[in-house]
Amino acid sequence: MALIVQKYGGTSVATIERIEQVARKVISARARGDSVVVVVSAMSGETDRLLGLARQIASRPDAREVDVLISTGEQVTIALLAMTLQKLGCPARSYTGAQIPIVTDAAFGKARIAQIDPARMQADLAAGRVVVAAGFQGVDADGNITTLGRGGSDTTGVALAAALGADECQIFTDVDGVYTADPRIVPTARRLDHVTFEEMLELASLGAKVLQIRSVEFAGKYNVPLRVLSTFQDGPGTLITYEEQQVEEVIISGIAHNRDEAQITVSGIADQPGVAYRVLGPVADANIEVDMIVQNVARDGTTDLTFTVHRNDHERALEILRAGQAELNAREITGDAGIAKVSVVGVGMRSHAGVAARMFAVLATEGINIRMISTSEIKISVVVSEKYMELAVRALHEAFGLDQKPNAH
Repeated sequence: MALIVQKYGGTSVATIERIEQVARKVISARARGDSVVVVVSAMSGETDRLLGLARQIASRPDAREVDVLISTGEQVTIALLAMTLQKLGCPARSYTGAQIPIVTDAAFGKARIAQIDPARMQADLAAGRVVVAAGFQGVDADGNITTLGRGGSDTTGVALAAALGADECQIFTDVDGVYTADPRIVPTARRLDHVTFEEMLELASLGAKVLQIRSVEFAGKYNVPLRVLSTFQDGPGTLITYEEQQVEEVIISGIAHNRDEAQITVSGIADQPGVAYRVLGPVADANIEVDMIVQNVARDGTTDLTFTVHRNDHERALEILRAGQAELNAREITGDAGIAKVSVVGVGMRSHAGVAARMFAVLATEGINIRMISTSEIKISVVVSEKYMELAVRALHEAFGLDQKPNAH
């Protein structure tokens, strides 16, 4: 008998009919003899609706109260799903993050999980019940409701799977697995049967929206096998584990893109030790994550520092830096939200040279200018103008032989 954690996203629980469909999937897993914990998101569009109400009151509402507000979305779903399971003759009990409890730090809006006490869930499972848990939320040491940030329900699912020692964490979504690229941009993209945690971590961090990055980090850290499946069609999905398969044959597993980026350049600052910290320290203090960084030193003893942040943080980061411009003695501080990041990812890059050269040659042929470059052992990322993003993704997908074979399904 296996212990399975299933997580269903907003589109999977968007209506009462879909909640019933989820309930039937849970019941069929139990019929196979599995114990099931279900983690659910708010109904599709509900979190945005609640945030819209908050913004009608204030442009920057209090972060603690926002978490109190938006956590109600998941509370609605867990109650409705538990009721549906009970109606269908399946014993079930719902839990908010605070009731489990999932204890987090106090960073409202992007809290991190500190610990989980699985005792109440284990007691319910032992009694033959399905546990229905609210995703995306927890409680801090002072009893305040917290939320884990966008996509945080994936993290909840994996964290509960780790705490319970589950055999598999299944992420049900509106796609049937992880693809070599976004099928909406590349119609010939293929579903991958298997991908490593490392590759998935890069794909998630680089903009592949199938899984939230922190959930993949969690799964890798606690070695929880992850499977991405479709709520709406049966199939094997994509399994994410540590095992590398066919590394020699497959160099690149996928092409990721991210249009949620913005670029900031601080120009003409003194080139001296500690200058990067003086620029990026105040940005980090505001809980704004910096992604790619490039520093160019000029002949006159000054330096330009260019970096990227999430597009939602762009204006705030500019405000912070411009407030300290005189102290930095910077000539100019500029921003550009019209950029995108395109990346090639694959563990096979470790054993194959020339991937970067091939990538740059493809972009050059298409007339696409590269503005920033970042590399790791298994990925190469470039920043380009947003208007060229889709062209870059399609060209690279074809160049690295990722397109479906004509007879493939």
